[in-house]
Amino acid sequence: MKSTTTQKWMKLGIIASLILVTVSFTGCKKDDDPAPVQNNIVQLVVNNPNFSFLEAAVVKAELVEALSGRGPLTVFAPTNDAFIAAGFANEAAVSALSKETLVSILTYHVVGSGITSSAIPTAANTPVETLAETDVFVTKDQRGVFVNGAQVVQADVQASNGIIHVINKVLMPAVGNIVQAAQGNANLSYLVAAVLRASEGTTNVAEALSAAGPLTVFAPTNQAFINANFATVAAIQQADPATLTSILTYHVVQGRVLSTDLTEGATPATLNGGRVTITLSGGAKVKGVGNATPSNITAADIITTNGVVHVIDQVLLPAS
Repeated sequence: MKSTTTQKWMKLGIIASLILVTVSFTGCKKDDDPAPVQNNIVQLVVNNPNFSFLEAAVVKAELVEALSGRGPLTVFAPTNDAFIAAGFANEAAVSALSKETLVSILTYHVVGSGITSSAIPTAANTPVETLAETDVFVTKDQRGVFVNGAQVVQADVQASNGIIHVINKVLMPAVGNIVQAAQGNANLSYLVAAVLRASEGTTNVAEALSAAGPLTVFAPTNQAFINANFATVAAIQQADPATLTSILTYHVVQGRVLSTDLTEGATPATLNGGRVTITLSGGAKVKGVGNATPSNITAADIITTNGVVHVIDQVLLPAS
């Protein structure tokens, strides 16, 4: 079996050969003919050392041909630093993922039409369907363009078969609704236990967090619950469901509020009727009325099928 690297260069060699054949057939045209065809999306990625992680993903996913020939396409292209920030130490770590996983991730970065930055409406969280058949949410304002909270750091890189917008985060498709996303995150197991215990009372919190939404959840980590005197999952399972319901619904805001929607001093209303305070100095934070200090948002913009989750390092406490 040929290596993926060999397959990649064979595929790109075929593309290059086709381009040369095209040039040979058009070589007799007059000097004032249009300039030769630009590089396609894959060739631009291969030729840019800052896209080597993305290149590895495209090759492993066997999407070289799809991203070379069809179009027009729009690709939101994460940089190497974006992949590193997402937990991939090197190209080998990217290639270690399964083909199916990488196809799911990469197609979530591709739109089946050519969209220039000027064509993006000035609005917050405009849904745009991707080739993964799920939406990304695009915001354009005076600061620039953002996709699921990722910033477009270079827009409108032209290719022969579409457009590349360079972004500073890897976009991860939803793996389920808010409850399912929490269940899939080992660092949120205390939160899941709290949701299930609260749902044994008069309010089915799990059902509310699985509804259509959209909702925004500030999700405390396991350590955040431990620091709030829930030493173990067993302690959560013994807590009063009504108390847990009051606390948990204080972490939920109506609407899809991405990190790029957070504004200094905002006081959004929560599902339990109270308000939390947003601050941005030194990084995005959220503070409950009953907290002495604000909680840091340690992982932002986890997209779910019914909203978005931001992981925080303190349990938010409503007024006593």
